Amino acid sequence: MNVSEQLKIVIVGHVDHGKSTFIGRLFHDTGAMPEEKLEQLKKAAERRGAPFEWANLMDALQAERDQNITIDTAQIWFRTAKRQYVIIDAPGHKEFLKNMITGAASAQAALLLIDAQAGVQENSRRHGYLLSLLGIRQIAVLVNKMDLVNYSRERFDQIEREYRQWLAGLGVEPKKFIPIAARDGDNIAVKSQNLPWWDGPTALEMLDMFEAAKRRNGQPLRFPIQDVYRFDERRILAGRIESGSIKAGDRIVFSPSNKIGVVKTIERWQAPKTDAAEAGESIGITLAEQIFVERGTIAAPESSPPYELTQFKARVFWLGREPFLKGKPYKLKLVTQEVECEIAEIEKVIDASTLETVTRANGQKQVGRHEVGELTIRTKRPVAFDAVTEIVATGRFVIVDGREVAGGGIIVDSDYPRHTHDARRKSGDVFWRRGKVTPAQRESRNGHSGCVVWLTGLSCSGKSTIAAELERELFNLGRHVCILDGDNMRHGLCSDLGFSPKDRRENIRRIGEVARLLAETGIICITAFISPYRADRDLARGIVPAGKFMEVYLNTPLDVCEQRDSKGLYAKAREGKIKNFTGISAPYEPPLKPEIELHPAQRSATECVAMILEQLNHVVLPNR
Repeated sequence: MNVSEQLKIVIVGHVDHGKSTFIGRLFHDTGAMPEEKLEQLKKAAERRGAPFEWANLMDALQAERDQNITIDTAQIWFRTAKRQYVIIDAPGHKEFLKNMITGAASAQAALLLIDAQAGVQENSRRHGYLLSLLGIRQIAVLVNKMDLVNYSRERFDQIEREYRQWLAGLGVEPKKFIPIAARDGDNIAVKSQNLPWWDGPTALEMLDMFEAAKRRNGQPLRFPIQDVYRFDERRILAGRIESGSIKAGDRIVFSPSNKIGVVKTIERWQAPKTDAAEAGESIGITLAEQIFVERGTIAAPESSPPYELTQFKARVFWLGREPFLKGKPYKLKLVTQEVECEIAEIEKVIDASTLETVTRANGQKQVGRHEVGELTIRTKRPVAFDAVTEIVATGRFVIVDGREVAGGGIIVDSDYPRHTHDARRKSGDVFWRRGKVTPAQRESRNGHSGCVVWLTGLSCSGKSTIAAELERELFNLGRHVCILDGDNMRHGLCSDLGFSPKDRRENIRRIGEVARLLAETGIICITAFISPYRADRDLARGIVPAGKFMEVYLNTPLDVCEQRDSKGLYAKAREGKIKNFTGISAPYEPPLKPEIELHPAQRSATECVAMILEQLNHVVLPNR
């Protein structure tokens, strides 16, 4: 088992479709429920004069047992041979949908239950829409109570067709529909003899088929500050890393206050001390210099900050008893930020159960209960955020009306201006502008996303040869590709630079910025540079969008490089005729953890290109 891997799964469904029963049975059938706990539940049922129900494991509130509906979210931990899970039981009754949003907001995957006898209900469709709205794309549908329809394959197929068609209209493709009977344990942990026609996974096997959100570590750091503590002379900024990673020595900006600090230490509670942390961890940090940072700010890399604006486009699912009105003040909560907001404009209102556009006879600008508004929200002061397609955690929010959570929403893509890497040092009025064509639209047309393939190695290690072969292969495959070659760049953009460490760093910075622009237009940009210093390559990696930088180390021995040198540069360097020559009079720092390490002295250029192509497909091909 991967002890460090954890997956949060929310379980949703219409009231009485068997969510809590399913969880209780799952825990019992996998040995996760202690026998003494089971006996306690059975005796408690006897004392109350009620039959024992598996649902009592999750329905911890007395009010729930009396009313037979779940009114709050509950979480319990569970392990399989593969990893640990946090199982979130979310309410199904429409009166408690807002608690369902709270439960589902942190989930990475979902199990949605549908009663085989009752079929797809109005709330089944609403739950599907909510999961879609919250950005949860890993969904499996459990068709429960198959015993009530005599384990009918025809009934199961009918429900699957109907609900799959509904989800398709939302752009959601469920991983699997699975027939189960939770009360009796059919297809929960073991295959059921009552369903001989089913050859798919059990519910337990389906859990392990979900993928943990490893992708968050390929995203830029987002570390919302939850609280600030004082210990001894230290001020510890505490919170949970929502994406990316952080380590001692990192230079970070706190948005939207725009204060900059350097991480001194990573602090943990009752855990071994380390100098780094990654997405999903709750940690504290101290800074090298004491600056005033408060709850609600978000720590991020200087090179990849969130947007910091007072207006954004959103889709909001409204749950309040009173309609969501234009011009009325509300409170917006986004991770640890809280700020007053209002609707600036309502573009469209959608019925979440039918997906039809709502037209009001009086033309009043409002979003009613259980409706979805496509609208623009204006905040009283700047808010740090990302579009939900970029980073889910900082692209989701809730709206509070009075003291009640009244709606949940996501921030959608738009032409938002973003501060540039060095704008804070030069001018607060310099922003990064995005065009009307989104990265997703470019990816859809090109059939792939943009990225940077950064070839590094000694002179004559094979960089230019492999870059040219790789470009040709990608071009023949119909990919949009180009090469930035070290010598070519020195003739133009970088012609004013020499070969001192300072000039080499500036050379790499400029190349990184050009490579970023090309990658963001959907091009696979291949760079062939010696780039001898690790810090300079890390600088280039930080400039390029997270997850779109592939460092390829050509590990060719120095003596082989000298033998290949048709220009005689190594000989001149050894004679002292060329100063600061990498490998002779200047150092080369090999990558510590490159995405790919090649040995061109042992493999042909064709073999090296094939290895890059295999890895590259995982980076640039869209997820289908």
